Amino acid sequence: MKPIKKLLVQPLLDSFLNREVYLHLETTNGAYAVHTQEHAMAVGAYIRNAHICFKRGIITGDGPYRVGLKMELGWVYAEGLTDFEMDHEGQLLLAGHDPEGRLAVALELSLNPFE
Repeated sequence: MKPIKKLLVQPLLDSFLNREVYLHLETTNGAYAVHTQEHAMAVGAYIRNAHICFKRGIITGDGPYRVGLKMELGWVYAEGLTDFEMDHEGQLLLAGHDPEGRLAVALELSLNPFE
């Protein structure tokens, strides 16, 4: 993955506009966070292969970044994104890694279901 550059990522988001796409969205502070703080609560969310269509997609911030996908009846939103890649299968992968390189958030878009 490469560090996010908004000018590169925005056109990639735009390539999915008004199309039926598959979404993978995952957040976690992971169990590792609980070990460093006495009363920390590990939290996370995971959704894979949600079938959505969005009419507006935008990346904002100065790093870490935020991505919002405006659907007909609501939004999908991810914050804390640091890295991206467009893989050989046409999947857009956006991820947020902490300073130690651990995954904190992932937002992925694809025209085909994720395995």
